[in-house]
Amino acid sequence: MNQISDQDILRLIRQKSTQDMGYRQLIQRYQQRVYQVIRRMVLIHEDADDLTQNTFIKAFKNIDKFQENSTLFTWLYRIATNETLTFLEKKKKRFFFALDDHQQKLESYLDQPGMPTTEEIEYKLEKALLKLPDKQRLVFHLKYQEELTYEQMAQITQTSVGALKASYHLAVKKIEEFLKNE
Repeated sequence: MNQISDQDILRLIRQKSTQDMGYRQLIQRYQQRVYQVIRRMVLIHEDADDLTQNTFIKAFKNIDKFQENSTLFTWLYRIATNETLTFLEKKKKRFFFALDDHQQKLESYLDQPGMPTTEEIEYKLEKALLKLPDKQRLVFHLKYQEELTYEQMAQITQTSVGALKASYHLAVKKIEEFLKNE
């Protein structure tokens, strides 16, 4: 079965009679990938599930503003990362977490069943990632785990390629340092 193109999905969405089918196609194609990016950032399934829903709701409400200057994938990831970073900031403020307390709380979720990584090195990597600032962690996830190019990441985060390279480099150095001391 041939996969429907992004342009076909957009055509379906933009026609009133096929709009629902277009939205179903959009969700079917990108929901799992969007969820995985969010889950790696927030760790908690329920939060990731809510943020994934919020991402698609925001996409549905703003699809008419999508100008096709980027791919649907990039546009959705931009929405997802903005939603996730906003959520993390609000959560820290709402619960008045000191940074270390917030990291310890997130680390406790690594022991929960259903986490995507179970091997020792993956566990240590996840702990190291929690030590990074949210934006650095996001850049690391997009580059290392999602295998995006710096150009794709620049579109998603609306950050320069140079700044992303520097952020990724710093993240890798911090992770290496953490793993050496672990």
